[in-house]
Amino acid sequence: MEPNKFECAIALIDKKNSEDINLYHRFGVKFSKEVLYSMRMSQRLLQFHPNASEALRVAAHAQHICRWKIPREDYSMDKIGYIKWREVLKNMHAALISEILKEVGYDHEFIDRVSFLIQKKMIKKDKESQILEDVICLVFLDYYFEEFAAKHEEEKVVDILRKTWQKMSEKGHEVALKLNYTTKTLSLIKKAIK
Repeated sequence: MEPNKFECAIALIDKKNSEDINLYHRFGVKFSKEVLYSMRMSQRLLQFHPNASEALRVAAHAQHICRWKIPREDYSMDKIGYIKWREVLKNMHAALISEILKEVGYDHEFIDRVSFLIQKKMIKKDKESQILEDVICLVFLDYYFEEFAAKHEEEKVVDILRKTWQKMSEKGHEVALKLNYTTKTLSLIKKAIK
């Protein structure tokens, strides 16, 4: 039996992300950074919200599609530069996934929905946008936070944690507090949410 549209879309996302120049090496295996991120997003989504719609599953998997093509360093290293960089990334991710979904035969309504979710519009008002945001935050906290914290001053780290926490739902908070943290990481989280 041939793969369906969803399976083809996921495979094409992974194919694009496999071109990532950033690699992790573990147990003699090379992992593309963005392929690994997509896997983590999909896995966390199904743990957090097992009945996720097909559109939400595609959006989660494509969240960082080809992210390395627009480096942070291309924008000023201040808040305005960061916001601009994030906006350009969201638009690129939405455009790339829209091309893939069109290629595999999804209709305009589905493509528009995935694009809407990827651009993280109406986070607190749209249920699926909020779920996606929770999953993004949980993946960050579970896999990337300690590395991030090691590179920055505590004040900045606590501020980022506070902003991350504000984006999350109550359910997201509950799951986040059950993740395995080092003592230092947990103390930073407690400081941020008090």
